[in-house]
Amino acid sequence: MIDPTVFCDRYGPWALVTGAAEGLGAEFARQLADRGLNLVLVDRQPDPLREVAQELEHTTAAQVRTVVTDLAQRDFLLRIEQTTADLEVGLVISCAAVSPLGPLLDLDLESQLAALRSNCEAPLSLAHAYGRAMRRRRRGGILLVSSLSALQGTPLVATYAATKAFNLVLAESLWAELREHDVHVLAVLPGPTATPGYWASEPRTDGLAARLVMSSGDVVTDALDALGGSPTRVSGPWNRLSAFVLGRLLPRRLAVSFIAGQMRRLYPHR
Repeated sequence: MIDPTVFCDRYGPWALVTGAAEGLGAEFARQLADRGLNLVLVDRQPDPLREVAQELEHTTAAQVRTVVTDLAQRDFLLRIEQTTADLEVGLVISCAAVSPLGPLLDLDLESQLAALRSNCEAPLSLAHAYGRAMRRRRRGGILLVSSLSALQGTPLVATYAATKAFNLVLAESLWAELREHDVHVLAVLPGPTATPGYWASEPRTDGLAARLVMSSGDVVTDALDALGGSPTRVSGPWNRLSAFVLGRLLPRRLAVSFIAGQMRRLYPHR
């Protein structure tokens, strides 16, 4: 782990975290507060977001501001920029995501378009808005939460997987563009993670995928420690092995077929 003082100097004094009301976003907020950063927490769920903010204000020295907004709405960026107008945001964590579950053609189109706006347009907008100031200051960081599903077609979450592939390529591209300006960019690729959203999808609790479920704390610690290194980080050794086998050893057709089988076993009711 990077020394908290060094981390704060590198990425502080304020961090902006989307999807901060629960799961990975809330865990990013907790660990960033422990590392000395103040926080702007963004989510569309007002009550859980307020609870996380109050928890951090009571248990850490962090200053906390909240923004209640839906990233699928066109005015989301204006709301966030108004809240941060007087702040120096040195780190952006794009964690919020929409994940429609089921065969794509059985789902309504609007849910797919909302996922596209939340998962692609929002992180792009945030990186553009705050990355310019970071580039000018020659310090800062942008962390986009992608997914193992970004590495190949993933049935039952087709749109989600495609949006996460967008985040992966966007982060890698920004990593190369901003590296010379001392701004660090990372795409983190978690596999199954024990978050409220994951359990709400009602996955089977046996089989290979169930055995690979990671804790939010482990995913976030690994991601923050990896910031400033390579452009991507797959969370956990078993997920890294899986990504290597599927991406390097198997033909694309077999990789997609294998993932399809795993998804159908994980969600047999879909």
